Amino acid sequence: MLLPNILLTGQLYDGYDEEYDCPILDEDRVVDELENQMSEGGVIVDYHGCDFFPERWFHIVFVLKTDNSILYKRLETRGYNEKKLKDNIQCEIFQVLHEEALASYKEEIVHQLPSNTPEELEDNINQILKWIEQWIKDHSS
Repeated sequence: MLLPNILLTGQLYDGYDEEYDCPILDEDRVVDELENQMSEGGVIVDYHGCDFFPERWFHIVFVLKTDNSILYKRLETRGYNEKKLKDNIQCEIFQVLHEEALASYKEEIVHQLPSNTPEELEDNINQILKWIEQWIKDHSS
Protein backbone atom coordinates (compact mmCIF):
# COMPACT_ATOMS: atom_id res chain seq x y z
CA MET A 1 0.00 0.00 0.00
CA LEU A 2 1.45 3.32 -1.00
CA LEU A 3 0.48 5.74 1.73
CA PRO A 4 0.79 8.91 -0.39
CA ASN A 5 -1.91 7.52 -2.70
CA ILE A 6 -4.26 6.78 0.21
CA LEU A 7 -3.43 10.13 1.75
CA LEU A 8 -4.53 12.05 -1.33
CA THR A 9 -7.43 9.89 -2.50
CA GLY A 10 -8.80 9.48 1.03
CA GLN A 11 -8.29 13.16 1.82
CA LEU A 12 -6.33 12.23 4.93
CA TYR A 13 -4.51 15.51 5.05
CA ASP A 14 -5.02 18.67 7.03
CA GLY A 15 -4.00 21.58 4.86
CA TYR A 16 -1.06 22.32 2.64
CA ASP A 17 2.52 23.26 3.55
CA GLU A 18 3.53 26.01 1.14
CA GLU A 19 7.15 25.98 2.32
CA TYR A 20 7.62 22.28 1.47
CA ASP A 21 5.07 22.28 -1.36
CA CYS A 22 3.18 19.24 -0.04
CA PRO A 23 -0.01 18.25 1.84
CA ILE A 24 0.11 18.11 5.65
CA LEU A 25 -0.65 14.59 6.83
CA ASP A 26 -3.35 14.13 9.47
CA GLU A 27 -1.65 11.24 11.27
CA ASP A 28 -4.63 10.37 13.48
CA ARG A 29 -6.97 10.10 10.49
CA VAL A 30 -4.42 7.96 8.63
CA VAL A 31 -4.14 5.52 11.54
CA ASP A 32 -7.93 5.38 11.89
CA GLU A 33 -8.34 4.80 8.14
CA LEU A 34 -5.77 1.98 8.03
CA GLU A 35 -6.60 0.20 11.30
CA ASN A 36 -8.91 -2.46 9.82
CA GLN A 37 -6.62 -3.25 6.88
CA MET A 38 -3.57 -3.46 9.12
CA SER A 39 -5.27 -5.72 11.65
CA GLU A 40 -6.03 -8.21 8.86
CA GLY A 41 -2.30 -8.47 8.14
CA GLY A 42 -0.45 -9.05 4.89
CA VAL A 43 -0.07 -5.34 4.21
CA ILE A 44 3.05 -3.51 3.08
CA VAL A 45 3.19 0.19 3.92
CA ASP A 46 5.46 2.47 1.90
CA TYR A 47 6.03 5.83 3.56
CA HIS A 48 8.93 8.10 4.48
CA GLY A 49 8.24 8.21 8.21
CA CYS A 50 7.02 5.77 10.80
CA ASP A 51 6.86 7.26 14.28
CA PHE A 52 3.05 7.58 14.27
CA PHE A 53 2.31 4.02 13.12
CA PRO A 54 1.47 1.62 15.97
CA GLU A 55 4.21 -0.92 16.68
CA ARG A 56 1.67 -3.78 16.59
CA TRP A 57 1.17 -3.24 12.85
CA PHE A 58 4.60 -4.40 11.72
CA HIS A 59 6.67 -7.57 11.76
CA ILE A 60 9.57 -5.93 9.95
CA VAL A 61 10.63 -2.41 8.96
CA PHE A 62 12.97 -1.57 6.09
CA VAL A 63 14.68 1.82 5.94
CA LEU A 64 16.29 2.70 2.63
CA LYS A 65 19.61 4.57 2.74
CA THR A 66 20.96 6.54 -0.20
CA ASP A 67 24.26 8.31 -0.79
CA ASN A 68 23.70 12.06 -0.47
CA SER A 69 24.90 12.97 -3.95
CA ILE A 70 22.57 10.39 -5.50
CA LEU A 71 19.68 11.45 -3.28
CA TYR A 72 20.21 15.11 -4.17
CA LYS A 73 19.97 14.35 -7.89
CA ARG A 74 16.85 12.21 -7.37
CA LEU A 75 15.08 14.90 -5.39
CA GLU A 76 16.18 17.65 -7.73
CA THR A 77 14.74 15.65 -10.64
CA ARG A 78 11.43 15.47 -8.76
CA GLY A 79 11.39 19.27 -8.63
CA TYR A 80 11.89 19.68 -4.87
CA ASN A 81 12.46 23.29 -3.83
CA GLU A 82 15.78 24.27 -2.22
CA LYS A 83 14.53 24.08 1.39
CA LYS A 84 12.95 20.67 0.86
CA LEU A 85 16.15 19.44 -0.84
CA LYS A 86 18.36 20.71 1.98
CA ASP A 87 16.16 19.28 4.73
CA ASN A 88 15.91 15.87 3.04
CA ILE A 89 19.70 15.70 2.62
CA GLN A 90 20.25 16.68 6.26
CA CYS A 91 17.73 14.03 7.28
CA GLU A 92 19.74 11.44 5.35
CA ILE A 93 23.10 12.64 6.74
CA PHE A 94 21.87 12.34 10.32
CA GLN A 95 19.94 9.12 9.59
CA VAL A 96 16.80 10.61 11.06
CA LEU A 97 14.45 8.00 9.58
CA HIS A 98 16.61 5.10 10.71
CA GLU A 99 16.80 6.56 14.22
CA GLU A 100 13.05 7.16 14.18
CA ALA A 101 12.44 3.53 13.21
CA LEU A 102 14.78 2.29 15.95
CA ALA A 103 13.00 4.48 18.50
CA SER A 104 9.55 3.35 17.35
CA TYR A 105 10.03 -0.41 16.93
CA LYS A 106 12.06 -3.27 18.35
CA GLU A 107 15.62 -3.02 17.07
CA GLU A 108 15.60 -6.58 15.73
CA ILE A 109 12.82 -5.82 13.22
CA VAL A 110 14.45 -2.66 11.78
CA HIS A 111 16.73 -3.21 8.79
CA GLN A 112 18.58 -0.61 6.75
CA LEU A 113 19.03 -1.33 3.03
CA PRO A 114 21.22 0.54 0.52
CA SER A 115 19.29 2.20 -2.27
CA ASN A 116 21.83 3.77 -4.63
CA THR A 117 21.74 1.70 -7.81
CA PRO A 118 19.23 -0.32 -9.83
CA GLU A 119 21.17 -3.44 -8.75
CA GLU A 120 20.71 -2.57 -5.08
CA LEU A 121 17.04 -1.93 -5.70
CA GLU A 122 16.73 -5.39 -7.24
CA ASP A 123 18.67 -6.93 -4.34
CA ASN A 124 16.35 -5.17 -1.88
CA ILE A 125 13.27 -6.48 -3.65
CA ASN A 126 14.68 -10.01 -3.61
CA GLN A 127 15.61 -9.75 0.07
CA ILE A 128 12.15 -8.48 0.99
CA LEU A 129 10.46 -11.20 -1.08
CA LYS A 130 12.57 -13.87 0.67
CA TRP A 131 11.59 -12.43 4.03
CA ILE A 132 7.89 -12.47 3.05
CA GLU A 133 8.13 -16.09 1.83
CA GLN A 134 9.82 -17.14 5.06
CA TRP A 135 7.30 -15.26 7.17
CA ILE A 136 4.43 -16.99 5.35
CA LYS A 137 6.05 -20.40 5.92
CA ASP A 138 6.62 -19.65 9.59
CA HIS A 139 3.06 -18.44 10.15
CA SER A 140 1.08 -20.94 8.06
CA SER A 141 -1.04 -23.42 9.96
